[in-house]
Amino acid sequence: MGNRHTSLKDLARELKVSISTVSRALKDHPDISREMKEKVKQLALARKYSPNPLAMGLLKQETRMIGVIVPDLVTHFYASIIAGIESFAKEKGYFILLASSNESYEKEKESIENLLKARVEGLIICMSQETRETSHFKSLLAENIPLVFFDRVCLQDQVSSVTADNTDASKKITRHFAEQGYRRIAFISGPEQLNISRERLAGYIAGLESCQLPVDADLIEQCNLSHDSARQAMNRLLNLPNPPDAVFGINDTVAFAAMKEIKRHQLQIPNDMGLVGFTDEFHATVVDPPLTSITHPTYEMGVEAARLFFDQLNSKQSPKTVTLKTRLVVRESSDKAR
Repeated sequence: MGNRHTSLKDLARELKVSISTVSRALKDHPDISREMKEKVKQLALARKYSPNPLAMGLLKQETRMIGVIVPDLVTHFYASIIAGIESFAKEKGYFILLASSNESYEKEKESIENLLKARVEGLIICMSQETRETSHFKSLLAENIPLVFFDRVCLQDQVSSVTADNTDASKKITRHFAEQGYRRIAFISGPEQLNISRERLAGYIAGLESCQLPVDADLIEQCNLSHDSARQAMNRLLNLPNPPDAVFGINDTVAFAAMKEIKRHQLQIPNDMGLVGFTDEFHATVVDPPLTSITHPTYEMGVEAARLFFDQLNSKQSPKTVTLKTRLVVRESSDKAR
């Protein structure tokens, strides 16, 4: 048989019995003699037989596979969430199939189609930054295909989701800046259609108000989450007649771009300009100065997303939203006392 995967049919042919006899022997069925069970198991061991989960799933009209779509497969943020999903799925005897939207709405739709063709039993998705229209998600709901969102979410009245407490996290950042003596605090947001942009902006404004600091529309910039777009946003802030003395980005990628632009303007961090990120990527600890950032419970987010998926798969429960707390990790980029 060479390197080909040994099948039940191969074992049955060698033993000159039916496939059903082999299958029942491996399951210790009472109708099969002890002698036949031993023969089958010994041959299965010798031939390194293992069940094919896809083939078994197709027979049962289930594949035990979950499709997972993320905006990218590079950052630690998504890798950690995927690890959480995979760990919980494995406990349930399921596998995951991964796809990346590459922040593209069209690629997101294509990924959904491809994963459904691969016979996944449902999907766990973090939306692309381009996604404004949701008919492709509504089609899944119409077909009763289990669907869960995480981090970037929509249709929360219809779809279970896991998010971080973005509003509270932004409040923490703004208050931290105020405690350090910063007074003109800027925010570089992302695409307005994303819930993370809206929620973090709301927290930023609420944080300013709680510190009796004015809300200045000139200090609120927007980018498309790319390095170059974030750098341009930071440049616009620095060229204001009355520029900010602190800034935080909607994620660490934005903050890293802002850091580069601040240094290009010959400003010192944190003395001239405080800087905070969001998501606490690994690089936050190795840039100079180390970046203060909001840490997400990413692995837990993945576990909770998978848990919600199986709730939908097994009982079709009403949509549920899980909101996870975050933590502000203070490093040199915003701490004037260091």
